[in-house]
Amino acid sequence: MKPRATFEKRRKEQERQERQREKVERRERRKAEAAKGPTVADGEDPDIAHIVWGPQPPQDGEPG
Repeated sequence: MKPRATFEKRRKEQERQERQREKVERRERRKAEAAKGPTVADGEDPDIAHIVWGPQPPQDGEPG
């Protein structure tokens, strides 16, 4: 039974190291994306960038 426990520990350690590597890669990717900067003009809120002010055209199926 003793050798099996050793192999189990090694497998768990390798899985832990792999998860740690994946975390580091994700962090680096997010850093790189953040360094690119915003995709909209500075000071413009991306949530409302596409909104057109004034009366809106009727949606399909709505009475005109």
